[in-house]
Amino acid sequence: MKSDTNVLNQLRGWRIWIPLLIGLSISIWLLVRSLNETRFIEVSGTETGTHSWKDSNGNGEVDFWIAEEFTPDASGNYRQETLTDVLKSIDWTLQSVFWLLAAFLMMGLRDFGYMLRIRTLTDKQLTWRQSFFVIMIWEFASALTPGVVGGTAVAMFILNKEKISMGRSTAIVVITALMDNLFFVLIVPVLLLFINYDAIFPDTALSVKHSITYFFWTGYTVMLVICILLFLSIFLFPGLIKRLLTFFTRIPFLKRFKEKAIHTGDEVKLTSSQFRGKPLSFWLRVFLSTLLSWSGRYLVINMIMIAFLQIGFVDHLLIFAKQFVMWVMMLVSPTPGASGVAEWAFSSLLSDLAPSGLVIVSLALIWRLISYFPYLFIGTFLLPRWLKKK
Repeated sequence: MKSDTNVLNQLRGWRIWIPLLIGLSISIWLLVRSLNETRFIEVSGTETGTHSWKDSNGNGEVDFWIAEEFTPDASGNYRQETLTDVLKSIDWTLQSVFWLLAAFLMMGLRDFGYMLRIRTLTDKQLTWRQSFFVIMIWEFASALTPGVVGGTAVAMFILNKEKISMGRSTAIVVITALMDNLFFVLIVPVLLLFINYDAIFPDTALSVKHSITYFFWTGYTVMLVICILLFLSIFLFPGLIKRLLTFFTRIPFLKRFKEKAIHTGDEVKLTSSQFRGKPLSFWLRVFLSTLLSWSGRYLVINMIMIAFLQIGFVDHLLIFAKQFVMWVMMLVSPTPGASGVAEWAFSSLLSDLAPSGLVIVSLALIWRLISYFPYLFIGTFLLPRWLKKK
């Protein structure tokens, strides 16, 4: 009963204001910063420029956002970009409406994939209606907690309330974590076969780019190790993770984590007993539904970008790939639902595909309005109604 109360405390309605305020504050800050940016554009036709270009950094390229590259010149070919120029660069047409609707459709695809997966993992013990409530409240919990925490405790609570035993609920959550990580470690190498490796990282200062690159591959390595350990522990050596964690908690400064380590090892061992004998067809269905949900999640940004910008096929692959870097950054965010971090990561990683900082920040806000904020309000609406029936 006490644990139920702790879980419900995480879902109190007032908590939705924390990520809302953080996300909107960072978005406003990014918008103001982008309005204060100095950027130059090349004049066309009979228009007269105010500046000429000089290759101050010697890279042989016109860096439109570096003021030092341009000097005042009444007969120059460049001028400073204005807000009107930025607004004109945005193509708002009926096609934009179509692609924004497609973005909402991708969100539906994401949730359908999750529902399909939870139905498969529970051997269809949950109805489609029950699956909908489980996924919506799970997403609500994830939106209210830091990325590294996620909504796992709430997920087990929800499944248990839907008459799934606590042991099996725990096993289901472990499997979903395995599948999510597996999607990451398998798809990244596939994408790198088709796109330029350097292009997936932000076009910014070299030291920052190197830091993000190192951070990304560290995260990738951790996820790969987790996948391997979970796979070995679930399918081959059920006690492996428990033995490893118990061994590491013998180190003096890790001794205080011993109880949690043993508990985690027991959870993985229980997962093995629940799912070890499942046929290959079962695992294919689980992974394909994971692929469907994560693809839907990532394609939301692709739909938003194409709604307002001219995006080619290679650019679409690049946008999709950049989101794996975003995922790692959001995963370690200390803020609820990665509020603030998500908007900053979007603006940093995708800025080279937009004509200005103002445009990319605006698109980041649209992305969060479609893919994040709705879960806060849907969860707030559904949770009390779901609890009344339990």
